[in-house]
Amino acid sequence: MRRRVRGPVVAAALAAAAALCALANVLAYGDIPAGVVADVLAGERSGQQAQIMWTLRFPQAATALLVGAALGVAGLVLQLVLRNPLAAPELTGVNPGAVLGLLLALVLGLTDAASAAGALTAALVGGLAGGALTWLLAREHDSAQLVVYGLLCSALLTGLTTMLLAYQPSRFGNALRWLVGSVEGRTWDHLAVAGPWIAVALGCVWLGSAALGVLGAGDDHAAALGLPAARARGVALAGAVALAAGAVALAGAVAFVGLVVPHLARAAAGSDPRFGVPAAAALGAAAVTGADALAQLGSRWLAAEVDGQRLGLPTGVVTAVLGAAALVLVVRRGGRGAAMERTAT
Repeated sequence: MRRRVRGPVVAAALAAAAALCALANVLAYGDIPAGVVADVLAGERSGQQAQIMWTLRFPQAATALLVGAALGVAGLVLQLVLRNPLAAPELTGVNPGAVLGLLLALVLGLTDAASAAGALTAALVGGLAGGALTWLLAREHDSAQLVVYGLLCSALLTGLTTMLLAYQPSRFGNALRWLVGSVEGRTWDHLAVAGPWIAVALGCVWLGSAALGVLGAGDDHAAALGLPAARARGVALAGAVALAAGAVALAGAVAFVGLVVPHLARAAAGSDPRFGVPAAAALGAAAVTGADALAQLGSRWLAAEVDGQRLGLPTGVVTAVLGAAALVLVVRRGGRGAAMERTAT
């Protein structure tokens, strides 16, 4: 009974933590008191402060929640399906593909960085194309080689992106934020484009979470249960790529969330993907919103300005620093666990 209760309780607790991180994200700017935020949420206050909250702060917090959930679940799916603890959206070609797609659209005059629908659509198409390229190259190989091909595709797409940036660096403006990842400046218009895509992909992955558990146990186990492993793996990978592409299109290449969060989700909710998927979504949401809150606090402390404009610390910088530290702890813990098992045997 305890195991049955553990997963839902942990997932609910993590969802509450994500909500608290979103609130901290809103309060991190320091210019609007917590009481005013509560009044705005309750609909008891209007005016300039309420307008700032509804047009700037709330959509940014919602973006962080959605992006974190998408990256956390995408990473969990990749690690389960590929049976590789180091699999992550960064290794699928999606991240550099999305950035390259956006920059190409800008160069060709198909959109501009100020257009929410145009910029996000270009990034989404580029991300899906990057993931498809990796899949086409590695479809006849095993999961370990798929990760290698993902690295190669990512390196190729990153090189093409660097060439574009070197060719006309002044033309891209705010599009450069996609390189490091940031939720700053996201509005309801951006969420209206990418939000439904991510929400549908999250729902589809959760509905197929039972099959994910079977795939994670291996192809022989899947065949014994009558599950077509190759087809199910392709569908699961497509779902992970769709989630990663939507997240990158919305906030850029936010690093390490899809790599570290799945390990934390399994530690918290167990190995059953039916509980692991919502746990990864909640933990990912909490990670990105918390990182963005730290980024806002860091920006206030640094208070740096260039040409009269305040410099904001990108969310992706914080996730990269904290994610790298968390990954070191995960690897060291895994190494100690393996050593203890060898000693016991």
